[in-house]
Amino acid sequence: MARYTGPKTKIARKFGEPVYGPDKYFEKKNYPPGQHGLAKKRKKISEYGNQLKEKQKVKYTYGVLERQFRNTYAKARRMQGRTGENLLMLLESRLDNIVYRMGIAPSRPAARQLVSHCHIVLNGEVCNIPSTIVKPGETVGVRERSKSLEVIQNSVADTCKYAWIEWNRADLSGKFLNLPERTEIPETINEQLIVELYSK
Repeated sequence: MARYTGPKTKIARKFGEPVYGPDKYFEKKNYPPGQHGLAKKRKKISEYGNQLKEKQKVKYTYGVLERQFRNTYAKARRMQGRTGENLLMLLESRLDNIVYRMGIAPSRPAARQLVSHCHIVLNGEVCNIPSTIVKPGETVGVRERSKSLEVIQNSVADTCKYAWIEWNRADLSGKFLNLPERTEIPETINEQLIVELYSK
């Protein structure tokens, strides 16, 4: 299973924001990596460079590699509505992201691991594919024998702060109510730059 396993703080410094979640090392060094990171005069980034940077940021944020991201974009393009918003909605509908949004895992990589290690159930059945697209109305929860896991107990919350998810703390399960609106997605992403990049 291909995934990025390199230094995460370096990636966060590259984009100027903690794409992997709260990072105490990023707070100490919130400037670009490398020997010229603190230099005031940096080379001006081209239009293509900005578009590529935005695409890379989204890929690292959601833990998706290039081929999977391109396929997701192609699917978003075939849907009705704005392609950029459709892309973010599809990424938000991934099973590992839903597990993270519900608060079952402290980060998306941790959520991906819980899914791939068969700790998560989708509609009552074990699902170990992190990229599974969850449809509105489907339920996601923790497997019965996995509910006592320390990583889950430490990160789980009483309520869910996202309007498109209904969370039941007692059962450690939730329902994916509907696709989120663009304004409800908290990540700072300029999806139009990604659309422009793939439209060339």
